[in-house]
Amino acid sequence: MHTTFSDGTDSPEELVARVREAGIGLFSVTDHDSIRSASVIPGLLQEDDPVYISGAEFSCKDKEGKYHILGYNYDPSAKAIREFVENSSRLRKEKARARIHFLEERFGFVFPENEVDALLSLENPGKPHIAALLVKLEYAKDNKDAIENYIDKGNFDEFFVTPAAAIDCILKSGGIPVLAHPFFGSGSQKIKCKELDMRLRRLTCFGLKGIEAYYSKNTPARQRKTLSLAEKYGLFVTAGSDYHGGNKKVRLGYTGNPGAPTLEEMPDGFRQLLEEIKKAGRTG
Repeated sequence: MHTTFSDGTDSPEELVARVREAGIGLFSVTDHDSIRSASVIPGLLQEDDPVYISGAEFSCKDKEGKYHILGYNYDPSAKAIREFVENSSRLRKEKARARIHFLEERFGFVFPENEVDALLSLENPGKPHIAALLVKLEYAKDNKDAIENYIDKGNFDEFFVTPAAAIDCILKSGGIPVLAHPFFGSGSQKIKCKELDMRLRRLTCFGLKGIEAYYSKNTPARQRKTLSLAEKYGLFVTAGSDYHGGNKKVRLGYTGNPGAPTLEEMPDGFRQLLEEIKKAGRTG
């Protein structure tokens, strides 16, 4: 799930209210290159609210490709993850500036100075924010048009952190590093089974501990393959909707697994684990 701290359209307050309404028992907010939600959301929760686990999603790249690495249940006060996020946020802003310059040079677009200043004042400006600006200025008909036909025409590979560094900082902060939407790489890629197997072989060497097998865009075949790879490499299995509010047509809490049990249907051991997470202090 994503909030306005990155590229979602729900504020943390709005997201918590929607989670309550949806009857979700356990949730995490994985804003891109940001851990701010881990400091804000615990203060919004009441005693009987769903269990919250700290989260983040890091955009990574190395010579082998692009990845999104999730970090779960880390200590938000840890020096390792705070320093890593500061660097990731700086790179995001540099990339946003580079994208604006590219659009000006390549397509002749003119961006008002106040609009650029507003964009760069965001904590983590990304493609959806620039796409929305293109639509606002009538250079693109919608966000999809803006991203596919304009923004993605540029190459900005130098503005990335590596998956090895992301995994390392999550582990040093007491968290669990997980590969997000494994069949979709950085979100728009299509990864084949053989390549995914090779990726996992490398990432587990870096310390990867989990894989997102249940995902809103996954087909049943992809779910089965991801589950088999999780077993092969001894990885935890997670579920994620990739909810962005109005920025994506994804239903809150939908993880591509319509038969998933409710919290009341889970084994007693799972409910006990949730209580232990609450008491561990990682939720605030």
